[in-house]
Amino acid sequence: MEDVNYPHIRHLVGQDWVASPTDGDRAVINPANGQEIGRIPQAAAEDLEDAVRSAESAFAQWKQRSPTDRGAILRRFADLLRHNDALIARWITLDEGKPLAESLAEVRASADHVDWHAEECRRIYGRIVPSRNATVQQLVVREPVGVCLAITPWNFPLSQAVRKVAAALASGCTMILKGPAEAPAGCLAIARFLQEAGLPEGCLNLVWGNSAFISSTLIAHPVVRKITFTGSVEVGKHLAELAGRHMKRATMELGGHAPVLVFDDADAGAAARALAANKLRNAGQVCISPTRFFVQQGIHDRFLSELVEAFEKVTVGDGLADGTQMGPLCHAGRVTAMENLVEDARQNGAAVLTGGKRIGNIGSFYAPTIVDTPDDNIALMRDEPFGPVAVVSPFRDIEDGLIRANGLPFGLASYIFTNSLERADRAAAGLQAGMVSINHFGLALPETPFGGVRDSGYGSEGGTETFDGYLSTKFISRNSAPAR
Repeated sequence: MEDVNYPHIRHLVGQDWVASPTDGDRAVINPANGQEIGRIPQAAAEDLEDAVRSAESAFAQWKQRSPTDRGAILRRFADLLRHNDALIARWITLDEGKPLAESLAEVRASADHVDWHAEECRRIYGRIVPSRNATVQQLVVREPVGVCLAITPWNFPLSQAVRKVAAALASGCTMILKGPAEAPAGCLAIARFLQEAGLPEGCLNLVWGNSAFISSTLIAHPVVRKITFTGSVEVGKHLAELAGRHMKRATMELGGHAPVLVFDDADAGAAARALAANKLRNAGQVCISPTRFFVQQGIHDRFLSELVEAFEKVTVGDGLADGTQMGPLCHAGRVTAMENLVEDARQNGAAVLTGGKRIGNIGSFYAPTIVDTPDDNIALMRDEPFGPVAVVSPFRDIEDGLIRANGLPFGLASYIFTNSLERADRAAAGLQAGMVSINHFGLALPETPFGGVRDSGYGSEGGTETFDGYLSTKFISRNSAPAR
């Protein structure tokens, strides 16, 4: 039965909201109770072609609009997000599962991202390069690349999409957005409130359906000039291959398996409490979530004791219920993944200190779990859990810690806890990651770059770098003297 408080999911093509029910329509499930709350339509080839033509037509006008005009529309959109934050947050909690307070925080942070892009787009500058010839002027200008495709994930269904949409629109591009089937309401809110904010027809098109069909069709389309994707390493590599085949620009924000180095001069209790709160945010379904906890031998036992105590105090339940601190995982498949990883740890000599089991038989709940292992010979040390599971292991010295932290091909986020400036600097320089946060969690702000290295992808979102993927550089050399 559909939830009357949940929106009707449809495609947006141009200015029209369309959806023709098909046998392939997919159910949207509330992960707290397993009940159907909506249906996802499936885009056909004609829908995708209409979306491309709509975005192409809109681009011809939108790229000519001044940054001031584009920013004004984005600011109205940010205001609408804030004005409707309670409604949007409820939608996010219904389909993704996170506690309502976290959903509200996501909506408000998304509005901040939009405001920042609205202001920063006024500072997309070119430059004049001094010439070797007095009659020649050399200009470097930056132009929007054109129609972009964005494919966004379910774990932060509003904010992950907002980063891409705001950057594209602010730079003068138009976009086709393919949202996540598991948690679609966030992307629907973006399209709905951008339309209300006065975004011209066709600048943002929203489509739903089979991911492989949509990505292969649109990446190959000659009108689409750029793809931006947030998701798994495996899918990202496939999409990057498709983009390379068609010479399309790509931004890839892929998986991590974030290491934490907790040195023996750190406050074990304070570090454990801070890490517990950050680890269990969104039930651990965060690409920059700390997952591999390397703790120096001198404080390993004390840190573990504090971490277990913090995990066991967490209240797990329906994200709409008062007092809930951690909600369900987004879908049943995530629970199965947790069970498999924890069972592998048990079979290979690791100790499960708390949790290690699903909660109840209704919904997709899994207990906050801590696994202690003496080495890296369990699957949890290789495979990102993307759930409420922390794996802890002792390390000897900074060299040992860095070797183990860098032992995987991922390089998104990393964390350091120490009271030594020298250790902090050495560890930050040695970690192979796109982002390093020391003694706090200072990532994912609108004004700072967000992105990874190695298998975690390439390109940045946020900061002044946010526009780089949406702009082409053009060099113009002009001789003011008439040709003779």
